[in-house]
Amino acid sequence: MEIGLLLLRVLLGALLFGHAAQKMFGWFRGHGPEGTGAVFETWGFRPGKPLVLLAAGCELTAAALIVLGLLTPLGAAIALGTMLVAGSVNVSKGLWAQNGGYELPLVYAGLALGLGFTGPGEWSLDHALGWEELSGAGWGAAALALGLLTGLLAVARAARERRRHVG
Repeated sequence: MEIGLLLLRVLLGALLFGHAAQKMFGWFRGHGPEGTGAVFETWGFRPGKPLVLLAAGCELTAAALIVLGLLTPLGAAIALGTMLVAGSVNVSKGLWAQNGGYELPLVYAGLALGLGFTGPGEWSLDHALGWEELSGAGWGAAALALGLLTGLLAVARAARERRRHVG
């Protein structure tokens, strides 16, 4: 089980890092803060560039916490919130990624939330620091609540901005 949790953490963290690096640095065929900021503005996330940097910073933080297995429920909550926002812009396209849907952010969010409930395992800083109590149903529920709250607030703000700029 321990190697499985480590593999999940490293894979998810690497993918979240890549997702952030596309926005923040323009790596992996990304558009960087300027290009992504323009896209963010069309989705109602204004001002675009600062919100790109905030989103990328959240993703980088979540990636680091998850890979290290440090404050795992917090890393899970951050990943869940940012992926909820990322997926929200594609809800109208349905679930499947081949149609431009929200499948990928849903998978990332689900993996993060799963780690929020199970904990990072023995091969983690949480375990090394004696913070095993940061796992289980209570911490998973807290990660779920925090991630949903922050993500939904950001989505609601963007919807309000879109309405404001349409009229």
